[in-house]
Amino acid sequence: MTHYLTTQISQHGYVAVFVLMLFESACIPIPSEVIMLFGGALAGGLLAAGGHAQVNLVGIGLAGAVGNLAGALIAYGVGRAGGRPLLERYGRFLLVRSEHLDRSEAFFARRGDVAVLVGRVLPVVRTFISLPAGVAEMPVGRFSIFTLVGSLPWTFALAGVGYAVAANWDSVASAFTYVSVAIGVLAVVVIAWWLIKRMRERRVDGSSLARPR
Repeated sequence: MTHYLTTQISQHGYVAVFVLMLFESACIPIPSEVIMLFGGALAGGLLAAGGHAQVNLVGIGLAGAVGNLAGALIAYGVGRAGGRPLLERYGRFLLVRSEHLDRSEAFFARRGDVAVLVGRVLPVVRTFISLPAGVAEMPVGRFSIFTLVGSLPWTFALAGVGYAVAANWDSVASAFTYVSVAIGVLAVVVIAWWLIKRMRERRVDGSSLARPR
């Protein structure tokens, strides 16, 4: 995947960065680290094979942030349109219960701004934070502002690092495999922990209901 992403960016520049970051923010797990680092390296003078896009650091950072916002709005719209009925209908397959939805909606009512803002700079979380925001019906204006504000430091920081290491890009690229594996393992561990926790809660609830009153 890394080769495909870098090829698209080297050929299509800002457009590729925008589209790929849109996908990443719309809950498609494309590594934004690769996108933004390579975009920054390209702006820093990296000569990519087969590429001809002329880009600069500011343009790459803005393209990534705006792509993030566009993708986040798509995921937000799905969550808001499907809403609670959609999750109540299909949530049982993920062991999501009504009380979990109650907590989610209450959380976003109290701290939605902070959740969206901070979530934009957290790996894995940043990809999926828009769905619960939509389900909780966070005002779209506030959601958009905090998504964009949270995305700008992420995209510019990664692009800046890529710009700085452009001369040593081959060494940086070789580390992507290890980073991707680490993130994948972390995601699996978190999901497994969450599923086990939900299964235990359901067993406890089932035992409580089964007891004679």
